[in-house]
This record gives sequence, C-alpha cells and structure tokens, in this order.
Amino acid sequence: MNVTPAYLLLACLSQHRMGSTRHLHDLIGSSRHINATRLQLQDLRSKGLADRVVLPRPGSMGLWYLTASGRDVASSLPELRDQDHPAFADTPASIKVRAPHTLAVLRTHLTFLADARRHGDDYGPLDWTPEVGHRLSETRGDALVADALMRYTATDAGGRTQLRAFVELDRATMSSERLASKLMTYSRFHDYTPVAFGARRISNRTAAPLPAWLRHYPVFPRVLFVLTGASRPVLNNRIQDLRAMAAGNPLAARLARKVPLGTAILEDLEAHGPSAQIWTPLAGDDTSARGWTAL
Repeated sequence: MNVTPAYLLLACLSQHRMGSTRHLHDLIGSSRHINATRLQLQDLRSKGLADRVVLPRPGSMGLWYLTASGRDVASSLPELRDQDHPAFADTPASIKVRAPHTLAVLRTHLTFLADARRHGDDYGPLDWTPEVGHRLSETRGDALVADALMRYTATDAGGRTQLRAFVELDRATMSSERLASKLMTYSRFHDYTPVAFGARRISNRTAAPLPAWLRHYPVFPRVLFVLTGASRPVLNNRIQDLRAMAAGNPLAARLARKVPLGTAILEDLEAHGPSAQIWTPLAGDDTSARGWTAL
C-alpha cells in the first residue's frame, strides 16, 4: 500500500479500534524507529483525530483510539468504504472494558502479519477485519459474529493461493461447552439459504437459491480458534472439547467434512509464527500438529 504512515495509522485505528504505540508501529511495518510512529500519533492527537488512554495496573499500557472526528475522517478513506463502522466513537471507559479481548485479537493478527512479511506473502494490516457479522436466518438478531475475518494470499513457486479464515479468539472466559458450540453456529451459516419474499415454488427449470455465504466468499472460509488466558493443560482440554464437538454434534460434524477447522494457542503463534506446526485439526483421526494452511 503506497500511502503515508500517518494515513495508514488512521486506517489501522479505525479498523482495529485500539492499539499501543508498539502494536501500531508493528502494524504499519515502518522501517523507521518507533519514535517516528510515536510522533505521528501525537500529531493525530494534536489535530483532534486520536487520543490515548492508560489502562489501569497491572501493565499501565497506553492505548490509542480514534475520536469522533477521527472516525468521521477514516470512514471516507477508500480502503474502509465497504466496511461497517460503529455508530458511536470510543471513549476511555469503553476502551478499558473491551481492551483485553480486542488486544488479544490484534495480537493474533500481528502474528500472521509478521509471518507474511517473512515469507513474502500478500497480506497487509487491513486484510484482517474484526467483528464480521452474517445473518443465520430470517429472524432479526439471529447472526454469526466472527471475532475476525482474514484474507490472506500465499505466494510460492507454484503461484498464488487465496486463503480466507474466520478467527475466533477465546480467553477462557466462557465455558468450554459454549466455546465448542460456536462450531454449530458456523455450520448454520454454511447451510443458511435465504428464500426471497414471495418466491414461487421452485420448478425443475428454475435454479435453486444459493447459500448466503456465496454472496461474500468464493469458498467458505476455514475456521480457526485461537486460545489464550489459561494454563496450557486447561487450553489443551478446551482443544479436546472442540474436537469432541466436531465429531459428536451432527451440525458440527457436517461442517468439519467440508471446511478446514483448527485451533492453536496464541502464545505459540507469537513464539513460532502461524505457519509453524502448532495447529491441531478439529476433524479426523490424525491429530498431528501442522501449519494453518495445511489444515
């Protein structure tokens, strides 16, 4: 993306909602010293487009976010025009409440971004969209909201491969059963086929309606679960619960036959990168670890 760092910082803050100076410096991939990013953020603040809040201890991390004026400006950027923006600007109070989950999602994105840069793949800071929603039925409010959607293009000697993934970030704050039940939600989205209001009975000469997901994706995205926030034995148990759901629930099992499903621990992503053999497949008898593209 041939844009200035300040422009990209504004877009990243709009897309990812918040981030520390280090997070944002790593997002834009600047080859300059982090102090240059710090000065650019201060310039956005002096113009009333961004502000900063310090999280309470422990950690006392400073987080940047866009003001109402900043979000107005960002909503007009070409890179963000096709995305839904929240109806209200963030406040220091809302930032503090949402920070643990939002930052864990951002940390996950940064591991894929660093991996792509190492391998020369086509994946940028705005190719990760948080909180992507899709309807599951005609009932209002019945929807799937993925923590993130990733659009990644892997490049190698054989050419270019476009990969998409829904990402679910779990900090061990919900029951293991509730986490595993998300597989059923993704299965419902995979199967959901809306019927136009007042549609006539389909005849043999009329094409059947298409699943809703085909309006958005050429191939149904794989589903990746990233776990953190607990000891490794606890996280390993949650991985086994996800596998049990994928095998035992009819809806989840049907999804597992058609869509690659996998899970990994966030700290392993940060230590080794997502292309390392750290992902556990959620379906099949072979549980050997592999890279995310090999699920």
